[in-house]
Amino acid sequence: MKNLLSLVTAALLLLPSLAAAQDDDFTEVDINIDSMMLAYQQHMDSIESSLTFYADTTVQLGDGLASLDIPRGYRYINGADAQTVLVDMWGNMPGIADESYGMLFPDSMSVNDEACYGIHIYFTQDGYIDDEDAEDIDYGELLQQMRNDTEEGNKLRAQAGYEAIELIGWAQAPSYDAVNKRLHWAKELYFEGEEGNTLNYNVRFLGRRGYLTMNVIGSIEDLPRVNENLDGILTSVSYNEGHRYADFSPGIDEVAGYGIAALIAGKVLAKTGFLAGIGIFLLKGWKLIMVAIVAAGAGIKKMMGQS
Repeated sequence: MKNLLSLVTAALLLLPSLAAAQDDDFTEVDINIDSMMLAYQQHMDSIESSLTFYADTTVQLGDGLASLDIPRGYRYINGADAQTVLVDMWGNMPGIADESYGMLFPDSMSVNDEACYGIHIYFTQDGYIDDEDAEDIDYGELLQQMRNDTEEGNKLRAQAGYEAIELIGWAQAPSYDAVNKRLHWAKELYFEGEEGNTLNYNVRFLGRRGYLTMNVIGSIEDLPRVNENLDGILTSVSYNEGHRYADFSPGIDEVAGYGIAALIAGKVLAKTGFLAGIGIFLLKGWKLIMVAIVAAGAGIKKMMGQS
């Protein structure tokens, strides 16, 4: 990840410790890592306290696009607060969630909790997606194609300074509900340098002019909990009149240039530019920032000791 804001935050948190710890000769700096971690956690807690959570109610998504009945066991924040969580708290790149419609979190956990996962909600207006190919997809063949594409994408990621990604396999095989026009699947990914594997779980709701996405952001260990609540998640979104899949008007509405297979494989990302093309995934990266604080503390101590 390349989140300059989080790194700057960590650096600023170091300054009081440095000022208090240096002696007159600047020959030794005794940095208290535990104090820095505590300061960082307090900083994160203060951000969370600024968020507005909603539960047990219905909220509108977009400009009259759809309704979200907040699922039982979850709480919701709006798009602006979602950007705060994703960028300022979880260490994603600025701008990656500018079109956010909000996020869901388990209501029994703090956003700062290591075990907490989030569900990011957003809309992609690519046009009406014809689902005729849904019954003919060979998901084993599709998975191999996606692995090949991931390997090719790693070449671009390396040039851009990003870590390599390995597609381990399906964490949850794709499933399409042709009646309700809902699609969901999960990939298990490994990011170079990370501890453990990452869960990339997507739920797509097809509409008249595109699709709503619910993207689960968490670790592979979160999969059982997500599946346990999947029914409530799948039934939580309903398009408003005029935006439903059935409201499509041939000859008037735009049609997307891809079907269900391409939607799962991520082939549509090529349309959205370089960053999407190299596979930018939303992550919960606050633990990496904590590690950066420890590393920065050790590095500064060594540097000052050599002055």
